Formats: sequence, C-alpha cells, structure tokens
Amino acid sequence: FNSLPSKTRPFVTSAMSSITDTISPDINVCANCGKGEEESASLKACTACKMAKYCNRDCQIAHRPQHKKACKRRAAELHEQALFRQPPQKEDCPICFLPLPLVANKVSFKTCCGKSICCGCTHAQLKEEVRRGIEPEELGVCAFCREVDVETDEERVKQITVLMEKDNANAIATLARYHAMGEMGFPQDMARSAELLLRAGELGCAEAYYNLGNAYYSGRGVGRDDKKGRKYWELAAMSGNVNARNNLGTVEGYAGNNQRAYRHFIIAARAGDEECLEKVRKGIMRGLVTKDEYADVLREYQKRQDETKSKMRDETVRYQANPLLYAEVNPSMYTT
Repeated sequence: FNSLPSKTRPFVTSAMSSITDTISPDINVCANCGKGEEESASLKACTACKMAKYCNRDCQIAHRPQHKKACKRRAAELHEQALFRQPPQKEDCPICFLPLPLVANKVSFKTCCGKSICCGCTHAQLKEEVRRGIEPEELGVCAFCREVDVETDEERVKQITVLMEKDNANAIATLARYHAMGEMGFPQDMARSAELLLRAGELGCAEAYYNLGNAYYSGRGVGRDDKKGRKYWELAAMSGNVNARNNLGTVEGYAGNNQRAYRHFIIAARAGDEECLEKVRKGIMRGLVTKDEYADVLREYQKRQDETKSKMRDETVRYQANPLLYAEVNPSMYTT
C-alpha cells in the first residue's frame, strides 16, 4: 500500500418483548405505544436506523433503552451499504456536457459565474481568442458566461463573496483554500479554513470533505483526530471523491483489512482512477482479486475514460506542455 498523502454508510408496547430487529419499515405503528398512523397525526422514523417509528418525541425517548442496540446495529449496516455503493459520476461540464475529469487540474472553477468547466472547453475558448487576434492582456474570457477575468485579488474575493451568499459549495471551498494558504490578502488561518470546508462539504462539495479529512488526519489547523479524518474521507468517498476512497483503502490495508481495502480500490478504479486500477491489478498477485474481477474493473475503468475523453481535452494536454503551440493558431501574434 502507498503511504497516505501528507497534504494532503406491529411494534409492541413496553409490556411486551420488542421485535424491533424484525420489523418492516412499511408497518406504520409506533414502536413504543403501538398506535397506528390512523390514531396518531404522523409517525416519524428513527433518523439512524430508518426502521422504528414513533408518534412523538416522548415515545422515542421511552423506547430508547429497548431500541438502542438494534438501532446501532442497523445504522452500521446502512452506513456500510452507503459506503460501498458505487457513487454517482462527477457532474457534467456545462458547455460540452461530458462528465468532468477526475483530475483536479483539468477542471477550472469560475468565480464569475460559479461554474466548473473542463480544460477542453477553457482551451477551446482561449484558442479562439488567439485565432481572432485578441491582445494577450485581454485573454481569459470565461467560456461559459463570457465575462472578462478580473485583475485584482479584491475583485476575485468580491466574486467569491457573492457566490457564497448563494451557498455555492465550490466558492466556499475556494475561500477555505485562500485561508489555508494565506492567499488573496487573507492571513493564514487553518481553523477558519476547516470551518469553511465543513460548510462546503455539507453543501455538496466532495473535495471539501476530502481536504477536511486530510486536515484532521494530519492535525493541520485542527487537533489530530484519525476518527474524524476517516469520517470525512468516508463522506467524500460516498460523494464520488476517488482520492478519499484511495486513502480509505490504504488505511484499511495498513490495518490488515485487505478485503475492505480492495473494495475501496475497486470502486475508485471503476470510477476511472488510474492509481487504484494499478492497485487492483497488483491484488491479483496477492490473491485478493481474481482475474475475472480485474477484467470487469478494467472494462468499467476504460468506459469511464472514454466518457470523459474529447479531442479538445486531449489537445489541452499538449498545449499545456508546450504553450508555444498557440503560435501556430495565429502566427502574426507572435512575430516581432
């Protein structure tokens, strides 16, 4: 296993024996007093196990001693199901409508409109600007909203603030990075960064949960807490973050839980993560993965790669490696 990065799932009354373990969630009776939904205004399910139902808070509290053990067991089962379920794919680029790449440096978050745009669409916009002969200092119009990029840190922070007021999770995560790195005029404040990461994660940003997990696991800006670090990695992984999934697999491997480790690696590889695909391949030699399992994972991996592939995205890689290729688009801009 590779080392972890440093940066880093009829009820009876109290006079009768409880049958909470076998109750169906479709049976609408209070677990404590036995009243049916027709006798109670509404029954609310236990938020942890989703099985037991109660007509009010008093009934839930009274039934807690009987329900606690079964509830904890069922909640753990639900968590495991959620943790090892194949997560949804990343959102689509709002311009080309292809799934966004897994690699962070192939996606740009635009503080002008709050959209995440793939590198291919950003490259296509830049290439068109060069073709039209736009002056270099005027390059960088947003490929989605066509707004000219801001020039100062103050303007950038103002855009972020507007998006934060709209609960844009990526904007909040971006501000968390500014606080963590001491950028954009902010003093370095890891505690504030952790607060913002938690808020961004709760609003749906998987990367924020991943970074918050890293912070707790390394003790960076918060007290070191491996349990919390793992908790936030799990939340990130369930939302589709393959780096968090990789970390969870690595932690399980160090603990000797090889079967759980490879379940994580397989999920990440099926989502398109190359590093975890290689770990699954090596799992064959360790007797932890069969050849048929690997073949199935490889097919899904290739499918995800094909879904995110485009001519412009491939071209971006070449242009990033050699920016002088833009001169071929409009040689007159680069002649003296």
